[in-house]
Amino acid sequence: MRTLCSSTLIGEFFVIGFAGLVAMKDDSLTMSTVWWVCGVAMVVSVLLCGMVTRPGGVQLGWALQIGLILSGFVVPTMFFLGAVFAGLWWASVHYGRRIDDIKARWAEAQAAEASAGPDAA
Repeated sequence: MRTLCSSTLIGEFFVIGFAGLVAMKDDSLTMSTVWWVCGVAMVVSVLLCGMVTRPGGVQLGWALQIGLILSGFVVPTMFFLGAVFAGLWWASVHYGRRIDDIKARWAEAQAAEASAGPDAA
């Protein structure tokens, strides 16, 4: 799960940065406000890469997805991109957990085979 979720979060890191560049063109926003918000979101996306497998990591990832969608009120394209990344986040969590389960079962089977000894084959 960690690899899939981290890949999604790194993709979001770049999308948030590019959204910040677009948001700077809005005259009602100051450059410092845009980069504080985008900077914090970018740092959170990178930090979440290491926290995904810890308790609450997936929930924080969902909070980031919601924030990404809500950023569409500033940069309208982010409604679409936020929804795309929320879908990618769901798929990363869902299929990542399935892959982790398959890996665990395979490791158990390998351990059982090794403990049975070479004569069991």
